[in-house]
Amino acid sequence: MNVSLPLVFVLGAVAWAAIKFLGIRLWVAVVIALFGFWLSETFLAPAIESGTRTGVDVVNDTND
Repeated sequence: MNVSLPLVFVLGAVAWAAIKFLGIRLWVAVVIALFGFWLSETFLAPAIESGTRTGVDVVNDTND
């Protein structure tokens, strides 16, 4: 059985759990999210996307 979840949903759940159970302040989570948006506009964005896709493929065990 395959379950398909968007990565943003998974990361949102992790952020919610960090705020709820680890005591991370909401403003820290917002700053981290903004850093991700700013980082996506740099020359590192293709490497980050490739690394993320590779990591998801490893977890999902898909071989093309």
